[in-house]
Amino acid sequence: MPEGDTIAYAAHRMRPVLEGRVPDEIRAPHPRHTFDRWPSRLEGRAVRRVDTHGKHLFLRFEGGMVVHSHLGMTGKWGIYRGGRRWTRSASRAWLVFQRGDDAVVQFDGPLLELITEGRSRFDQRLAALGPDVLAERFDHDRFLRRLRGDDPTRPIGDALLDQRNVAGIGNIWKAEGCWEAEIDPWRRVRDVSDPEVLRVIDLVRPRMQLSAVEGPRTIAPRVYRRSGQPCPRCGTAVIARAGGLGRSPSGLANAGPAPRPPAGDANRRTYWCPGCQR
Repeated sequence: MPEGDTIAYAAHRMRPVLEGRVPDEIRAPHPRHTFDRWPSRLEGRAVRRVDTHGKHLFLRFEGGMVVHSHLGMTGKWGIYRGGRRWTRSASRAWLVFQRGDDAVVQFDGPLLELITEGRSRFDQRLAALGPDVLAERFDHDRFLRRLRGDDPTRPIGDALLDQRNVAGIGNIWKAEGCWEAEIDPWRRVRDVSDPEVLRVIDLVRPRMQLSAVEGPRTIAPRVYRRSGQPCPRCGTAVIARAGGLGRSPSGLANAGPAPRPPAGDANRRTYWCPGCQR
């Protein structure tokens, strides 16, 4: 699933094409939007702002209309300048903004909706989100309140994936953040101090912010998908394990069964260094 930096990077690339401008053409070719009349409802409206919160992207139009997107596991925003060929089939396009030879296309996303500005402010799904890890000023106090209200027996790695605690961190940055802070991802939330968990956020934010501007592919992972390779900090072989159940194979987490991770997390692999992540 695209993480917060990937969504922010898409927004960063959209802005020169759409922000402050009226699209020449808007198409909603997917059958599920046949009767939504999105093109006619947005025709002639300039895009005031493109912004993100965690894994959610918003295109805010004049007149209080907002396109809200969440890509899930399958979706993608494509930005094609100068008539460049699309990287996915046109049959998979759900929404197309054309401006001259430039196109902004949303493919395959499970959540794509046109809502009002008022609804975007009061929608309970959005209100439930934790503070955005990529916000210019991260709300540390709100994050700690959310985290300390979570299940204290939950592994810290799973808690960081929960968008109600902090919005924008996925499996990649969970692994990278825990590595940066030298914390075993299977340590229980109750066993991770406030300074330790804030260290995870504060150390991972600069790398995510750089990725949001330069692109995720420009940021080399330290442990993610590096199973069997030496840890860049201590040289111990990085290990991986699927899911988030049970105690840490390093033996450093408290004994006892861990709670079931959120839906979709069970098949994800956690990467960490047993030598320096304590």
